[in-house]
Amino acid sequence: MSSTFKSNDTAIADILKNIEHGQIQLPDFQRGWVWDNHRIKALIASVSNAYPVGALMFLEFSNNSEIRFKYRPFTGATAINSPETLVLDGQQRMTSIFNSLYSRKPVQTRTEKNKEVYRYYYLDIEKSLNSTTDRVEAVISVPEDKIIRTNFGRDIELDLSTRDKEFANKMFPLNIVYDSIECMMWMSEYQKFHAYDPIVFQQYVEFNKEVIVPIQTYKVPVITLGKNTPKDAVCQVFENVNTGGVSLTVFELVTATFAADNFELRKHWEKRKEKMV
Repeated sequence: MSSTFKSNDTAIADILKNIEHGQIQLPDFQRGWVWDNHRIKALIASVSNAYPVGALMFLEFSNNSEIRFKYRPFTGATAINSPETLVLDGQQRMTSIFNSLYSRKPVQTRTEKNKEVYRYYYLDIEKSLNSTTDRVEAVISVPEDKIIRTNFGRDIELDLSTRDKEFANKMFPLNIVYDSIECMMWMSEYQKFHAYDPIVFQQYVEFNKEVIVPIQTYKVPVITLGKNTPKDAVCQVFENVNTGGVSLTVFELVTATFAADNFELRKHWEKRKEKMV
């Protein structure tokens, strides 16, 4: 098995770009994205601190290879190209990062009480630089309209609905962090809003160095299985790496095995179930 895979650290910026363009997709048997708002905030905090978030496992993909998995794009990605790589392990982490730090759309997620919500994510600049504050507390999640309300919606606790309001509250929008031009424009407008205050400028310089740059240069270990890896080995690896966290059911593992032969067991079962009901 040692000759069928390679391992190297890969810039997450490159992975996100490839997800958007469709070079990296998911095997269709992968379960849907299930991470809630709290877990997304914790993941963002880890990346911004340059903490490890675990290795990813990819599979080189070709329509001409022995393994003929059906594939689908990541949640939030719109590319319809044929992929060069499929993600066997890391879907939840990469979907969370892609939607919160790369996509400009609000993130469709859930509260800890399992209520569906749409969120944008920000970093509180001052809290991010406070060594006594846990970084996760600096990750601010706001509703789709970018206004946090209290007292049953009657009072506004935080309003980030315009750029000027982002500047006034010193809140950096995380969905521009991998767009260098947008970041520079935001910084320039931010300094102008604060009348080029040298204290605000120095604070942003420190924030950029200590928080933004580590996010932009963050790398993850990636183990890549070669396209000639036997399908039995791929399914065994998939089972091994997906038995932790949100565990897979027996049905999902059997579905993965059948998917290697281009047989969509789940759809087949759903059609049979409809006939039996």
